[in-house]
Amino acid sequence: MLILEVLFYSFATVVVIQVLYYTVIFGNFVFSKHSKTTSETPPVSVIICAKNEAENIKNFLPSVLNQDYHNFEVVLINDSSKDDTLEVFEDFKSKYDNIKIVNVKNIEAFWGNKKYALSLGIKAATNNHLLFTDADCKPLSKHWIKEMSSSFTETNTIVLGYGGYNKIKHSFLNKLIRFETLLTATQYFSYAKIGLPYMGVGRNLAYHRDEFFNVNGFIKHMKVRSGDDDLFINEVATSKNTVIQYKKSSFTVSVAKTNFKDWFKQKRRHVSTAKYYKTKHQLLLGLFYITQVLFWTLGITLLYTTYLWPFALGLVILRFLCQYLSLGFSAKKLNEIDTIFLLPILEITLIIMQFSIFITNKISKPNYWK
Repeated sequence: MLILEVLFYSFATVVVIQVLYYTVIFGNFVFSKHSKTTSETPPVSVIICAKNEAENIKNFLPSVLNQDYHNFEVVLINDSSKDDTLEVFEDFKSKYDNIKIVNVKNIEAFWGNKKYALSLGIKAATNNHLLFTDADCKPLSKHWIKEMSSSFTETNTIVLGYGGYNKIKHSFLNKLIRFETLLTATQYFSYAKIGLPYMGVGRNLAYHRDEFFNVNGFIKHMKVRSGDDDLFINEVATSKNTVIQYKKSSFTVSVAKTNFKDWFKQKRRHVSTAKYYKTKHQLLLGLFYITQVLFWTLGITLLYTTYLWPFALGLVILRFLCQYLSLGFSAKKLNEIDTIFLLPILEITLIIMQFSIFITNKISKPNYWK
């Protein structure tokens, strides 16, 4: 009986912590209004790094080149591709005069390192305001550059955007991918709103080139294969220089993986950078995940034993209510509302998947970005 009493009070503590995350921390984004933007339209360099992306470039680059923006260039980085990526780049360049190509060849010291390729692209960029996306990304509107660049001010030199994934009907994996993306975005937008920005996604990210050169680029984590987006933002972002942009016309959408093996491999690369985050960010993110796990394990245990079950059930309902409200409003903002209908199943699956990635990464490290 003493053990069950300890479990109950532990469960109550876990629920309180989870409720605080969903209402207080996430609530800063979930219930926020759009930040004020400026009418200024600075010259922008859109930077796209591609490795063996010939077909994606053919399909998605036109949506970038046809943006309704008065002054922008597109810096296309060919990172030692083995397919026709460079030829496709050159074909587009013959038709558009605002394209600049950076052809990167592997060298022994930086073999397979996206950060090296990106560094060369950033140095080649003409403009000081840099906007990043991926080769398989498509802006959702012709005003993508305008919306992202309008968030720049004299003090706001980093703009965190939202990069979603395409929707595939009747696909549980697709809903899982988009739910994980929704939860991640809710977290990094929320932490930025409370003055603790810790990451951004390279699918939709903008910053002033001074931020890059002030810290010597990616030099502090160049040996870490991933992290050109989140580790860089973790290093340079502060409460004073970072702003979020989540108008739907500022979104990009990427091609989602269609089999679990490929997605698992992709997430291994993404997750491998978290251990390099600042301690305060690791603690906040770790506490959220641990209390997620404990909510399910302790909750199921208490309901199974029926110990103080009316109170345990009440705590379960309270947590789910806060979760549904928080992620529901976030999903509406980020155009992912259909993922909420399977929330408990998606959450459990994601928890198991994240634990599997943690164990797998402990055994072997993901090596290259492509």
